[in-house]
Amino acid sequence: MSEPADGPVRAVIVALHGGGMNAGYFDGQAHPDVSLLTLGARLGYTVLALDRPGYGASADRFPRGQHLTAQAATVRTATAAFVARHAPGAHTLLLGHSFGVKVAFAVAADWGARGLLGMDVSGCGRRLAVNPGLVGGEAGPGSRRLNWGPLGLYPLRTFQASQTVVAPVPAHEVNTVAHWARLSAVILPRVRVPVRLTFAEHEAWWRLDGEEIADLTARLSAAPRVVVDRLPHAGHNISLGWTARAYHLKALAFAEECLAHARHTPPPGCLTARPGDCPTARCRAAPGRGGSAAA
Repeated sequence: MSEPADGPVRAVIVALHGGGMNAGYFDGQAHPDVSLLTLGARLGYTVLALDRPGYGASADRFPRGQHLTAQAATVRTATAAFVARHAPGAHTLLLGHSFGVKVAFAVAADWGARGLLGMDVSGCGRRLAVNPGLVGGEAGPGSRRLNWGPLGLYPLRTFQASQTVVAPVPAHEVNTVAHWARLSAVILPRVRVPVRLTFAEHEAWWRLDGEEIADLTARLSAAPRVVVDRLPHAGHNISLGWTARAYHLKALAFAEECLAHARHTPPPGCLTARPGDCPTARCRAAPGRGGSAAA
């Protein structure tokens, strides 16, 4: 976790790591420019990088991890408790990588009407470009290519520093990846916040041709805005590479755009025709006018 040194919190970024990594993925130690936690706090954001169920301190309790819906419920509860304690009233943006994207989408699908700004996700499509049997496999040359791409995309100390970041993939996650195309068809249409999708130039796990991207964005039919970005000189593990800073700055810029959208969008039940005219951040519907208090 990282927090701004002073001033109000602009929003809370909840970062969800991929399979085979832990939360340290977002605090890369190979170079000062790589850490999302450091950059986010410097720009006024509280950043919470969670060890998802089956990783870190929860590995003993959930040795097989959790199924997607259960994991999403766990993350949603943990996020609500964290925001209530560390940044009451702040909006949240979900930032997911790889398997963390699947969890982020499932979290957003059942979030509710208030508090979630949007989603910024990387390293995940709908259909695998490789045999599902490679998911969760041993780190041989094939897996290294899929996870990293050309090694020159990363600072020299990355692979030494990443020893504390790499973790076994829980069995339930392996099963979820194999069925993600079917699961995503149900989950994605229920996401009702802006979404930004980033795909690395050297992404090898997922099919990312024009038809696939069009299918993915079409499934996000309830999202008010969907942005697709291609990141040159990046491999699957975007947040550990030389382009991590560029990616994180774009993600935080997207958070700013989502904040502006939230500022100019009336909450449910608001009777103000122009959101900018609302005298408070939490406008309330007038009694007897078909609305209840909107917080």
